[in-house]
Amino acid sequence: MHRPSFKELLRSDVKNVFFNPSEFGEEHIVDGKKMLIIIDDNELTEREKRIQSHMDGIYKKQMLVYVSALDFGPLPKQGKSCFIDGIKFIVADSINEGGIYSLQLEGNRS
Repeated sequence: MHRPSFKELLRSDVKNVFFNPSEFGEEHIVDGKKMLIIIDDNELTEREKRIQSHMDGIYKKQMLVYVSALDFGPLPKQGKSCFIDGIKFIVADSINEGGIYSLQLEGNRS
């Protein structure tokens, strides 16, 4: 009998628990591809309290997104464009957290 490794269990949890639409996942169009993502407004609020950025009436809209590495593809580098539901963002930071990417995105809004 095959006993799953921790990594196998983690991969299963990423898909079946974290990105499950009945739990946390929400369907969005990311870079032209439909996928389940998690938008973390709570963590973003805490980060925005620490860092406020605005210049000449243009405010930075920030979004913290979690996405499955398997669905997304290669981890995007800082400065890369990323479109969420047709809105352009720039990757401010990206981290691979065991098969889940944490993407801190920034976009301009006036």
